[in-house]
Amino acid sequence: MPALIFDCDGVLADTEQYGHLPAFNQTFTDFGVPVQWSVDEYAEKVKIGGGKERMRSILTPALVAELGLDDDCSTGAAILAWHKRKTEIYKGLVGSGVMPARPGIARIVREAHDAGWTLAVASTSAEPAVRAVLTHAVGEDLASHFAVFAGDVVPAKKPAPDIYLLALRELGMRAEDTIVVEDSGNGLRAAVDAGLATVVTVSGFTREEDFTGAALVVSSLGDPDGEQAEVLEDPHGVGVRGVVTLATLQALLDADPHAASVSHASSTGTETP
Repeated sequence: MPALIFDCDGVLADTEQYGHLPAFNQTFTDFGVPVQWSVDEYAEKVKIGGGKERMRSILTPALVAELGLDDDCSTGAAILAWHKRKTEIYKGLVGSGVMPARPGIARIVREAHDAGWTLAVASTSAEPAVRAVLTHAVGEDLASHFAVFAGDVVPAKKPAPDIYLLALRELGMRAEDTIVVEDSGNGLRAAVDAGLATVVTVSGFTREEDFTGAALVVSSLGDPDGEQAEVLEDPHGVGVRGVVTLATLQALLDADPHAASVSHASSTGTETP
């Protein structure tokens, strides 16, 4: 049976603006760090894979001196403390219900589980935060059937393919039998470089990114009685009509990747070398 692997943030729920951003800003306040990211500033920070890495990006020489971080050891300890607190705040926000699951997530997870597909999440976020979002999005029963690969389980985070290569090894799956749902250019590159067909469900921070190489790009997975999926790119011509179904994903797994690249080149007026 195939495997279906989800990214977490922006895929299972729209977590970045309403979860991670306020959690980062509250953490900075709690620790007396004179930084507050605006939505526009955070739109740039989301291009950095990993929460600790985003925190490290604020550390200019002047701020390091102001905070009294004398060496790499004290800097590393500070970031670990900040990140632990940020994860606690974030989990509280998840539990409060301010970030509902994105359209189609619970539906397609149920379809995949009932069909015997392997389910997993592969994310650069901390594992406790990922499990909290997953459980909130699909419920405890379905969440218990997921393998979770998250946080610092690999040395190189997205856009490096490491976390997807790890997932394939640990799940015992072949790349050709595995499909990924991502929302960002970094995530797409990680999955594609691991040899995985990838559906992109764009989120508020990623809609304008480059999704070259995606098997399908949609606004969401869609729900029959709710938000309908808008098709942004369909290089394989699978013909999504309102919802991405398990049959859609199987069709993408069965599709010829070369045919998609030729189709994409034709539609953009370029030639495939």
